[in-house]
Amino acid sequence: MKNNDSRYLALIAVLSIAVPVLVAYLFYMPKSGDTTPVNVSFLPKLHAILNSLTALALITGFYFIKKGNQVAHRAAMFTAFVLSSLFLISYVTYHYFGQSTAYGGEGIMRSIYFFILLTHIILAAVIVPLVLLTIYFAISGQFRKHTRFSRWTFPIWLYVSVSGVLVYLMISPYYNFN
Repeated sequence: MKNNDSRYLALIAVLSIAVPVLVAYLFYMPKSGDTTPVNVSFLPKLHAILNSLTALALITGFYFIKKGNQVAHRAAMFTAFVLSSLFLISYVTYHYFGQSTAYGGEGIMRSIYFFILLTHIILAAVIVPLVLLTIYFAISGQFRKHTRFSRWTFPIWLYVSVSGVLVYLMISPYYNFN
């Protein structure tokens, strides 16, 4: 392993732990109940849009690499990474300033919602190191490792993006923004 590899891999490890811990902390930290001066009510819809666009960028990147167009693939994957990063910043902002919303559905829909939500949350934590490693291997020219990781990263990242939209669609009727 090259010296640069160890530094970048250490940074990836730190981010892979810090990002899910920060998100969990912000999600579960107690809220004061006071109304915030920052209106974040538009962010859940933005999250769904960013997740939808990320899924489209991922599919586009997959298409381009299958066609052998590495330049277009790189652009699509960079777009997916930027969109996911914007989502993460927005998501953290929402959960810092906003209140959590409880799902109000019943019966089988409740079970489906929580199954999608649970798998989404678990895989969202898993995807952080996979995306960072896959991108690092591409940037550093380690294409065998990049290909090996992308076989796992692509379907998980796509699932996280699509399931994020599904979670939004299922819970959006229960948002109570005044």
